[in-house]
Amino acid sequence: MLGKIAASAFFLLSLGAVAPADRPGASKDILGACGEKDGWSDPSPPARIHGKTWYVGTCGITVVLVETSAGLVLIDTGPEDAASHVLANIRALGFDPRQIKWLLMTHEHFDHVGGMAVIQQATGARLVVSPGAAQAMRTGQAVPEDPQAAWLVKYPMKPTRVDRVLRGGGSLMIGGTRFTMHANPTHSPGSASWTWQSCEQGNCLTIAYADSVNAISSDDYHFTQHPDRVDAAREGLRTIEALPCDLLLTPHPGGSDLLERLSGKAALVYPRACVAYAAAGSDRLAKRLEKEKSAK
Repeated sequence: MLGKIAASAFFLLSLGAVAPADRPGASKDILGACGEKDGWSDPSPPARIHGKTWYVGTCGITVVLVETSAGLVLIDTGPEDAASHVLANIRALGFDPRQIKWLLMTHEHFDHVGGMAVIQQATGARLVVSPGAAQAMRTGQAVPEDPQAAWLVKYPMKPTRVDRVLRGGGSLMIGGTRFTMHANPTHSPGSASWTWQSCEQGNCLTIAYADSVNAISSDDYHFTQHPDRVDAAREGLRTIEALPCDLLLTPHPGGSDLLERLSGKAALVYPRACVAYAAAGSDRLAKRLEKEKSAK
């Protein structure tokens, strides 16, 4: 898939980089551990992504843990029934979940943040959301303008305390690491991507945790009847295309061959990763619109 587009890695040097601490609980072959499993709640071991950034999710959902000098930052949680596994992965790496001080998120759907209330209760961490995700997180219900709302009503989430609403382009400086939020409402009204810098043994990369580029919907929703939603989706794709993006992460690891890359079966970094990722989403959106027009 995207990880096979290019095999050449590249590195940016930084005088301030330090070697990452060893974490015996981290897997060297998360791909082999998952095997054929890719379910949202299928357990996987934790794995190092780069530097002090870790994969602590499941075989089918990415959850990211970042170490900073001011505590841990967790991005996404997976579904509610995977929350205990995420906490176990954090402990397996030698961390106390109570060290998590901030919770960030990509988009407001149960498969990616359904465990947020459980994680927040276990850690006491503060949750940061985009404006478009705030209502859904506070109520546990999808907003009506979400193309998947009619389907998501079957999968309510536990309401979660929202501590801060951050607009696109805003950032948080946490323990010397700056996390920048990029609003990109392609997949949902509250979709957001995050970027930050990671350094490992003198090599520094900008990690882009880019949200889903799939504009999908419930069966009875037609994008051609919602031109504002289409415009928002296209703007979101342009945002992802323009992200600073040395190392691409995606909410579903299969969207970027992430498990292969973490296991050394494909290049961890490759040129124009976010450009290719956004282009794939743009192509799927164009095909969806054409299909709807042809069906009339």
